[in-house]
Amino acid sequence: MCAAGRRWGRRQRALLCAVLLAAWEAAWGQLRYSVPEEMPKGSFVGDVAKDLGLQLPALRDNGVRIISEGRTQYFSLHGKTGHLVTAERIDREQLCESVQQCVLRCELIVEGEMHVYGIEVEITDINDNAPSFREAEKELRMSETTAPGSRFPLAEAHDPDSGRNSLQRYELSGDEHFSLAVQAGPGGDQRPELVLAKALDREEAAFHELVLRASDGGDPARTGSARIRVTVVDANDNAPVFSQAEYTVRVPEDVPLGSTLVTVTATDADEGLYGQVKYSIQKITEKASQIFQLDADSGVITLLRSLDFEEGNSYELEVQAHDGGGFFDTAKVLVTVTDVNDNVPDILIRSSLSEISEDAPSGTVVALLYVRDVDSGANGEVRCTLDGGVPFRLEKSFEGYYRVVTARELDREQVSEYNVTVRAADGGSPALQSSAVLALRVLDVNDNAPVFLEERYSARVAENNAAGALVLTQAQPNTDWRFSQTQRPGTSGSQNGEEAGAWPNNQFDTEMLQAMILASANEAADGNSTLGGGNGTMGLSARYGPQFTLQHVPDYRQNVYIPGSNATLTNAAGKRDAKNAAPAGGNKKKSGKKEKK
Repeated sequence: MCAAGRRWGRRQRALLCAVLLAAWEAAWGQLRYSVPEEMPKGSFVGDVAKDLGLQLPALRDNGVRIISEGRTQYFSLHGKTGHLVTAERIDREQLCESVQQCVLRCELIVEGEMHVYGIEVEITDINDNAPSFREAEKELRMSETTAPGSRFPLAEAHDPDSGRNSLQRYELSGDEHFSLAVQAGPGGDQRPELVLAKALDREEAAFHELVLRASDGGDPARTGSARIRVTVVDANDNAPVFSQAEYTVRVPEDVPLGSTLVTVTATDADEGLYGQVKYSIQKITEKASQIFQLDADSGVITLLRSLDFEEGNSYELEVQAHDGGGFFDTAKVLVTVTDVNDNVPDILIRSSLSEISEDAPSGTVVALLYVRDVDSGANGEVRCTLDGGVPFRLEKSFEGYYRVVTARELDREQVSEYNVTVRAADGGSPALQSSAVLALRVLDVNDNAPVFLEERYSARVAENNAAGALVLTQAQPNTDWRFSQTQRPGTSGSQNGEEAGAWPNNQFDTEMLQAMILASANEAADGNSTLGGGNGTMGLSARYGPQFTLQHVPDYRQNVYIPGSNATLTNAAGKRDAKNAAPAGGNKKKSGKKEKK
């Protein structure tokens, strides 16, 4: 599609390709943007909400935030616009020394959806650095017998910028006896060399002053310079020679400060001043210069600052041995840092629930975790597990992200709270471990019907029983009463002559009896009861729970009619009153009350 727009300019085609690439990556949960370095805080990076198809109200309601791996948060999300913006000024050279492409990574967490999106932001270079030399002044000693055409390597300039903004060319000025040659190094770097163009004569000139300039390709170009002083000395027959052209050393990252890493050695066959060898570092990065130190007399390279494999795993130095007559030799030193399992895996809870309904379906996400170990190789490989005995499992998400999800439906009546332990162990020997705990409360839903504690209940109450006396304490196995949940007693005045049943000679009315029986059920759904409390009824005792007390002194003459039942309640004397027992057709007399005179 990009190739189809041939009439477009190069910039328009590149922009279209970038837009299409961003759209394709957004569909897969990955966004890529670019922003120049040194932009002020709050500068626009990308329209995250638009690229991910997220609505602004959803961004605010779902608790969206930006997370970066390192200690510094370089980006943030503008809540009103959904734009990704810089959280502070970014220096590309500080973050990505000696790296051609500088990319920062962060994640966008949508807490309401427990979803994570990866974001990569390339920090593009601006020409904010000029080339510079480690030494502003350099002295060279040359014998007057040095043949024209001889070459002498010069210190290279360093420009931390990249691309066209980096170092592009050298220039030499000052004397007709010397010219400049530039050689390409194996990594594409430029290596300046001083070439003797005309024979030296100490009697004619004992010193020669030169200026070496380095320029970058910026617009406008930036330059740096170094002064070179050439001293002409008497004849020197031999140059120093290193014992090997390249020194290689491997050291663990936990090597103590001050340790000797390697010793470079060069010899010179001359006598006296011309045979005395001194050592110096010819080429080194700014970072490496703060870590390594070379003794000029012994050639011993020691450690100035602690090594950290995660910050740098290899360093290259170029050292020089030179005698008193200006002759020299160069050698390369390669320092490889090996990893030590010195970092415990990190478990970061990016988002989590504090409570969940017990009817949540299996697979419900309760937490989003990020697990990392900055060690390398097996030391950085992390295995994440959950402690057993909980109805949850781990699911791998995006790179180091895991979801904690329900493995089955929950039951609050079984377990009302969970402490879910997430463990991470690396592949080191021995392995380093860490853990985190998720506290989760299970919310109740009305998923249980009331259940009778016993199938049979009975109660005997005397006519003169005082209010508040304890009546029912437990189910009686020899009860005369049996009710199903579908049977409901009627009041003493509601009996129908066509209904089958009996008139029990009872001391309390049917509403009291109904309260007593229903309140005996196990209220599993909410554990509360509001039964009882009316005059002439049995009420639920707050003191005795499912036990009952009388809230009104009963009248034994008040009868109860149980539709569809021929059972009678045992009276206080333990005898049945069968006088009022009705046939199946029913008895239309309201009651057997005796009028008081």
